[in-house]
Amino acid sequence: MVLGHESSGVIAKVGSLVSHLKPGDRVSIEPGATCRTCVACKEGRYELCPNIRFAATPPFDGTLGRYYAVPGDLAYPLPSELSFEDGAMIEPLSVAVHAVAKLGNLRTSESIAIFGCGPVGLLCMAVAKAFGASRVIAVDIVPHRLEFAKSYAATDTFMPPLLEQGETNVAFSKRAAALMKAALGIAEQGDRGIDLVVDASGAEMSIQTGIRIVKSGGTYVQVGMGRPDVAIDMSTVVCKQLTVKGSFRYGAGDYPLAISLVAQGKVDLKPLVSHRFSFQDALLAFETTRNGKGSDGKGVIKTMISGPDVKVSEL
Repeated sequence: MVLGHESSGVIAKVGSLVSHLKPGDRVSIEPGATCRTCVACKEGRYELCPNIRFAATPPFDGTLGRYYAVPGDLAYPLPSELSFEDGAMIEPLSVAVHAVAKLGNLRTSESIAIFGCGPVGLLCMAVAKAFGASRVIAVDIVPHRLEFAKSYAATDTFMPPLLEQGETNVAFSKRAAALMKAALGIAEQGDRGIDLVVDASGAEMSIQTGIRIVKSGGTYVQVGMGRPDVAIDMSTVVCKQLTVKGSFRYGAGDYPLAISLVAQGKVDLKPLVSHRFSFQDALLAFETTRNGKGSDGKGVIKTMISGPDVKVSEL
């Protein structure tokens, strides 16, 4: 199976009904073609389409090749300010837009805590900052990831304590939440409360801690994928009257908004690209991502692979 779903490229050919694109246009590619006829599609929630053909999701091949066919409305023209790398990064940025802006409904001056400082978590922080969040708290267990998050978009950081011998995940989450509240002055209500929590880690203890630190009446959004069976304290959800949502990929309007945020300079994607490889070195790119660091010893955030016959310097 061909891999790849975060992509940009140049239009090679268009169909007879495509009028907004022409050969030579630079575009960002939304990699999920939906049926357009099911209930989800007709409701405008096409990300829930049961018949979606998503790139690099079996049995469908991905975008890492010379050519890739895509419906015309899923190819978004890139403004002149955006590079091909920016165009490829619009995909994970759209995931963040969907989680923070659409489902999280974050408003100016509200506060947010994000668990997980991987690419999606970092982009959630960037979206929150772009929307005028008063406080953006980054949570992770890796110090250098927290350092990068603070330099990129976070206002505060928190590194959870180590799990004690014999301590259950639930007991840990209660202790971690108490420590986090004390260290960062987080309140259950009011201006020091956390309006929105987004988990981009998928880790059970992060999920449990996030539900405990969000304010009463607040919103919790799950975007990270982890183990399918996770213990959640429903009494906390009920007594705090939380709104809990799952966030899956992206939907109507998310790609255009993501492109607009970058074009206006409200989100800078360039600092996230840590490693670059030619098409011929694609295998090395995947190995580098799996190892978590390159031959230079630098930690991986996002790895870019150029197209066939395209120099890395041209991205």
